[in-house]
Amino acid sequence: MRKLEKLTPQPLWNYFEAICQIPRPSKKEERIRHFLMEFARKHGLEAKADQAGNLLIAKPATAGKEQIPTVVLQAHLDMVCEKNTEKNFNFETDAIVPVIDGEWVKADGTTLGADNGIGIAAQMAVLTATDLVHGPIECLMTVDEETGLSGAFALEPDFFKGKILLNLDSEDDGEIFIGCAGGMDTVAELNLEKEKTPGKSFGLKIIVKGLWGGHSGDDIHKGRGNAVKILSRFLWQAVRDFGVRIAEFEGGNLRNAIAREASATIIVPSVQKESLVAELNIFASDVEFEYERTEPNLVVDHNSTTLPDQVLTMASQERLLNVLLACPHGVLEMSTRMKDMVETSTNMASVKFIDGYKAQITTSQRSELESRKLMAAQMVRSVFELAGAQVKHSDGYPGWTPNPASYIVGVAAESYKRLFAQQPVVRSIHAGLECGLFLEKYPDLDMVSFGPTVRNAHSPDERIHIGATEKFWLHLVDILRVVADS
Repeated sequence: MRKLEKLTPQPLWNYFEAICQIPRPSKKEERIRHFLMEFARKHGLEAKADQAGNLLIAKPATAGKEQIPTVVLQAHLDMVCEKNTEKNFNFETDAIVPVIDGEWVKADGTTLGADNGIGIAAQMAVLTATDLVHGPIECLMTVDEETGLSGAFALEPDFFKGKILLNLDSEDDGEIFIGCAGGMDTVAELNLEKEKTPGKSFGLKIIVKGLWGGHSGDDIHKGRGNAVKILSRFLWQAVRDFGVRIAEFEGGNLRNAIAREASATIIVPSVQKESLVAELNIFASDVEFEYERTEPNLVVDHNSTTLPDQVLTMASQERLLNVLLACPHGVLEMSTRMKDMVETSTNMASVKFIDGYKAQITTSQRSELESRKLMAAQMVRSVFELAGAQVKHSDGYPGWTPNPASYIVGVAAESYKRLFAQQPVVRSIHAGLECGLFLEKYPDLDMVSFGPTVRNAHSPDERIHIGATEKFWLHLVDILRVVADS
């Protein structure tokens, strides 16, 4: 039974619900690509895929509009796969079931995949609509946007023909995006040594959970907590005050998401157990007060656990906690070129123990300025190297330099104002979009990015606003009509 059948526009929501049934983690887009190729075949549309797996489906112009410039609608096929710890869900096999919650559509304990499933659904609705006026349409669907933009990197220079591109991967109704930050990852591996667990000790698991998390670009300025930073802050002091020893530390998950949960298995001398628990309660009260306006569901908790066989040596845990506490996280600079926009930031994304004796620490840096992006990465690297870690940077991706005078930006802004009697905000976005990479291979592209309101993308609290989605559809088809009539 379909859950979204009463929502409008029904074709768009119908396609979105169908997309939700198909697992599509990053780098595993085969099933959604097959689904879309079958969709194209069924509707008599020309479709092709490149070696990277990017997909292009073309639709001829409305009669009489054949000479109008081709418009490219662009979205990405993959989704971020995040779930709450207690949720039993396999993103490689299980279907997401979208549900209506008041004015929103969300999933149950997992990411919804509206980022960017709603963009794919809009493409499908345009491709099958018989009542729209438009010139030639090309729908570009890229792979692996979320974990490295590899589809956009691999895109061939002649894969599509259009010179106007509408990116459907933004998440704020009433805002039209004309630029984005560039980004890169900085990953450290810190060698660790272990030793036998001392006697007369008590095992505990310390847990930080309940945080919003969210997108490391869109949400980095919202004052949200980072579970890794909160946990390492407590442990740094607990080592000094109570002789705590660490056996395991894990937090965060994806490079482009703010860490929502973190946990550490520790031991404490039995005589210090009660004092440690009392101090943890005080710490929990302090951080709950600090974040009461941005993280109302924050929980710092503990439970007893089996005593581990080994713990980190004092020297290893000292290096680990120092680097986690010292490594910057959050906004580094606000833009002087665009009001209220983040210019440069860094995200402490995840910490994992790998291969038994290494801590892998993943971070990501973003900036609208290439030089500041590199500065942020060098800052993070310097902290890691002070701790003796081996550090690697990803190749990164370029930003998209705003062009406020572009033709399609003017069309999109005027369309929104006319349809909704409201002047849209035209700005750049701190998140990374594929548009910068497109410009490297298609330097003549005229681009704009817009979309419906999506909140808490990249987290299990992801939700999409129903009314904003209807406005998004009306805005999209009006832009196509204006371009066709110009």
